[in-house]
Amino acid sequence: MDAYCFKCRAKRAIRNPRGVTLKNGRPATQGTCSVCGTKVFRIGKA
Repeated sequence: MDAYCFKCRAKRAIRNPRGVTLKNGRPATQGTCSVCGTKVFRIGKA
């Protein structure tokens, strides 16, 4: 799964993805950028 990395300014693969639930109940995926290691976040089912 890919997410937009704001540090790289490009779509990157998510390393160590984990499913999280937002306060409003929507699913999301959180992990780290495969290139720079910055936290990345994507709303929606994995």
